Amino acid sequence: MTEHRYEVGFIGAGNMGEALIQGLIQSGHAASGIAIADKNAERVRDLQGRYPGLASAEAEDLAADCATLVLAVKPQTLPDLAPALRAATDRGQPLVISVAAGITTGQLSGWLGASTRLVRAMPNTPALVGAGVTGLYAAATASHEDRATATRLLEAAGRAIWVDDEEQMHAVTATSGSGPAYVFLMIEAMQEAAQALGLPADTALELTLGTLAGATRLAAESDESAAELRHRVTSPGGTTERAVQVLEEGDLRGLMRRAMAAAAERSRELGR
Repeated sequence: MTEHRYEVGFIGAGNMGEALIQGLIQSGHAASGIAIADKNAERVRDLQGRYPGLASAEAEDLAADCATLVLAVKPQTLPDLAPALRAATDRGQPLVISVAAGITTGQLSGWLGASTRLVRAMPNTPALVGAGVTGLYAAATASHEDRATATRLLEAAGRAIWVDDEEQMHAVTATSGSGPAYVFLMIEAMQEAAQALGLPADTALELTLGTLAGATRLAAESDESAAELRHRVTSPGGTTERAVQVLEEGDLRGLMRRAMAAAAERSRELGR
């Protein structure tokens, strides 16, 4: 078995990489067993200042010397980056986890080698506060132990949910990967509407955030469907019914379907 200096190596030190690093350290992993590689030296120093003991190395060194290699870079970067890592991954034989939207395991296998153990992950930004949800897909080369390793890593920043069909990763991207932006847009819209009705900005924001957080928690903890919960709060002839009618007449459902279909299609484009 290959000996590795680092438990986990991250190529890319952006927000998602940091969220996973923070989650790993908070869940008991030693910072000294985690290393990062990023072209932005100032960013690396900043993270090392906030997570004492965190190591840094060149990307090729990490690929050869870590048990798990996380490719936390933009998808446009991988066609150049991944082939340059092939010799190092051949030596180190790490489990490779890619968080790049749209990039398939077939493409990664072509760049890194057919025997590379691969997992695709689509985390989302709430991972920054330990509330992320990540969709995962394992290539045939990944073992049961590899899947368990990927689950532990991603659950350090929230929940991990596996899919068995790689094509479904486009839907995962459109749902949870891009989903926080939909919610943030809803927050903006509700706050602006509340202010237009006369509420101060801080009151409008507090009411909006509290309402969305409470409704989400109720839906998560209830045995009833979202539709049933909505019916319960929508009294005939009441204020909620009037508001929901406006949303339905504006084709909110159709708008959401079109938006998510566009996100899924962009995910496919990134993988071509």
